[in-house]
Order: sequence, then C-alpha cells, then structure tokens
Amino acid sequence: MEKLRHVISARQFKDPEFLLWLFESAHQMERDDVFRALTDPLRGRILATLFFEPSTRTRFSFEAAMQKLGGGVLTAENARANSSATKGETISDTIRVVSGYADAIAIRHYEPGTAEAAARISPVPIINAGDGVGEHPTQALADMYTIKKELGRLSGLRVALVGDLLNGRTIHSLLPLLCLYPGVTIDLISPWQLRLPLAYREYLMEKGIVFHEGEKLEGVIEQADVAYITRVQSERFASKEEYDAVKDVYVINAEIADRLKPEAIIMHALPRINEISPEVDANARAAYFRQAKNALYIRMALLKYLLT
Repeated sequence: MEKLRHVISARQFKDPEFLLWLFESAHQMERDDVFRALTDPLRGRILATLFFEPSTRTRFSFEAAMQKLGGGVLTAENARANSSATKGETISDTIRVVSGYADAIAIRHYEPGTAEAAARISPVPIINAGDGVGEHPTQALADMYTIKKELGRLSGLRVALVGDLLNGRTIHSLLPLLCLYPGVTIDLISPWQLRLPLAYREYLMEKGIVFHEGEKLEGVIEQADVAYITRVQSERFASKEEYDAVKDVYVINAEIADRLKPEAIIMHALPRINEISPEVDANARAAYFRQAKNALYIRMALLKYLLT
C-alpha cells in the first residue's frame, strides 16, 4: 500500500497485510513499553492535538503515544471555547498556523468532513480523531487490533453492533475494516430511530457482507464472537425527550453477558453511561478497558509510521 500522508478515513486502509504490519508494530511497542525498552524515534518532533469536542481516551492516548516515542505535544483540549475559533478564526487558518509549530496534527471536530478539509491545506500529516457523526479511524484500528489480540483472528467472525448506529462514528469506521476479511457476518441491533445510515448499509452490500438488522438482542447476542456496544449520544439529539426515549434500550448486565459464548468479547469505545453495567467489568469477556489500552500502542505505531 502506498504510504499514507494523512489518516482521515478507515477506507484508506485497503490492505490486510498493512494492517497486520501495523498490529505487529503496535505489539512490539507494547512489549518495549512493558520492558522499558522504548527508543525515541520521534525525539524533536511535535504533535498538536486540536480538540473541538470533549475527549479523554483519544486525546490522552495520542499525547501519551507521542511522549513515549520521545516527542513533544501541544494541546488545545477545548478548542471550541479556548482558541481563536471563539474570535471567528476559520479551521483553514488555524491549521495553517498550527502546522508551522507542529509536525503532525490530531484533530477532533463536531462537523463531519473537517479533518478532510484540513488535510487538503495542511503541509503536515492530519489525523482524524473524530469528526462529528462521521468517522474515527484510529479508534477502528484499535478495535481491530483488540479483536485480533483477543480472538486470534479477523476472518470468520460474527460481530454484533449494538446501540446508536446512526451517530456512532466508531461504527462508521469499523465497518470498512471488517469488510476486508472473509466470512464476516454483522448483526446491526438498534432502535429504528438510530438505524445505521443507508450509505453504510449500501457499502456493506457492495462489499458482499452478510448482515442482518433488528431491534432485539435475543437470539443474536448468543451467536456473537464480538458484541460491540455503543453509547446513545445525548449530544446528537435535538431534545432531551428524544434522547430519553432510547437511552436505555440496551443494557448489558451480568445475566446478558453470560449468554455470550465463553470465548466471545464485549467491546465499547467508552465512555459508557448505562449501557454496560459495572458488574460486567469482572467478566472475562469484558474487553473494553483492554481495548482502551490497546489504542495507545496503535497510535504509537501510527505516529511512528507517519513521522519517520
């Protein structure tokens, strides 16, 4: 695969061999970190993290990744309120200015397409750290890495995607990566109001992926190798009443978790609200905190790839 300059969409990753290389690189990063054997390949390089929407895991893991590789970080953790955006500065001007200070920019924005627009004018690599209801490609890479580590394979999987499939940018990025592997079957479980957008369903059909849509967990969760649970995103609703109508439709408790196959895993990009009960955390199937840690090493591997 031709070397990527920017990371904007999961659809840029078309080669399973490249993903395997990236996962092996992340795994090496993890081993080196455990044994305190990390080198400083990005010493003297700087990552700017521009976050116009809230974040804990994504921002911290990008910043930790850069520092573990010997680089430095400039951060705007609430750029919507605490940057020149409040004065009316355009994203284009912000990117042109910040690219003069940093060697790469990880940007999260509330409007889909912002990262792509930034990449068109940026002289340094742009990494999409989430653009509204659009995509979150580095989360999808971490998700695939987690599945590979936990289950030992990426083909022949049955994956249940549960919750807010309309607004879930993690789902929107995960689907193209799942499509790269043979024998994958996808169950789309959501309230009708939060159904996966038509464009993504058409993409699955175009790629020949077997998928089913429904509103009930029963009969689906028992067959899943991966149960990927998503948060119903209150910030995407026009009214509290609309949000309240669907926020607790799916709650994974200990009884439901135990209905999964013993070797299955439960994933969630976090933060969770009510959709996974804390009692599930002790279940061996609960992979979501391991998933969050895996994102650090994927982002380390990706930053090294982009900047060396």
